[in-house]
Amino acid sequence: MALTLHLQNVPAANGLLWVRHGFKIVQRAPLGMVGLFSALMLLNLLTLALPAPLRFLLLAMMPLFSLGFMLATHLVLQGKRPVPSVFIAPLQLTPERRNTQLVLGFSFALLTVGGLLLADQLDGGAFGTALDKFMEAMAQAGQPGQDGKPPADMPSADPVLFSGFLLRLGWIALISTPYWHAPALVHWGGQGVLQALFSSTLGVWRNRGAFSVYMLGWLGVQLAASLGGGMLSAAFALTGLSALLPLLGIIAMYALGSAFYASLYFTFVDCFMFGAPKDVLDSKT
Repeated sequence: MALTLHLQNVPAANGLLWVRHGFKIVQRAPLGMVGLFSALMLLNLLTLALPAPLRFLLLAMMPLFSLGFMLATHLVLQGKRPVPSVFIAPLQLTPERRNTQLVLGFSFALLTVGGLLLADQLDGGAFGTALDKFMEAMAQAGQPGQDGKPPADMPSADPVLFSGFLLRLGWIALISTPYWHAPALVHWGGQGVLQALFSSTLGVWRNRGAFSVYMLGWLGVQLAASLGGGMLSAAFALTGLSALLPLLGIIAMYALGSAFYASLYFTFVDCFMFGAPKDVLDSKT
């Protein structure tokens, strides 16, 4: 049974609420949400050793994984424990919706790979070459010199890196817009492929103010985390606890990643359903 969805205009300030709601969900179910994110990260690492077709399959599953985190967030709001089965739940509704989700996933993968290959053609592979050289220079800079200390000067990045990065980032942002809400619109609204892609694009565009604030909010979180990490690094260096930094860094990265994926649910319900639950921030659970 499909829910009746209505496209709504939300205030720009709601973008920050989506970010805060994501952290509240992780606060409510830290082990469950971080566990799901950890499983996804492990899967990503394992596929690096697999052939290209299997890596393509993983990319095709990314929209489904995002929807899985939305379902996990929905469970947490209902006081239930998020479980790994959320990732396959969308494929178990009806054959029509399962096929639609698969078409969305494979079309997303094709567009992503096709765009990146086109970007390689446009810059003649200069981005990949510049990136390899920069990473090699960074690795050498991290090695101790003759005096046993790492060199003070870090390698400068080739301008091609910046332009190539912007080109690829722009393409990813462009294709992410129609696919942002599409899996959820299929799952909860029963929409077809083209309708879901169009509705998602319209939803993001009409609420571009909120999404801009949302993205800036996450950028601010990343900057704050980096600044906090630098301060902790300096403090731990003075106390001899530097060995704990990698562990704390991993915990912080997984917590932030889990909060981001949890926040996706609120971008959807606020734009298409009944609005983000107002009691999330006030809940003491």
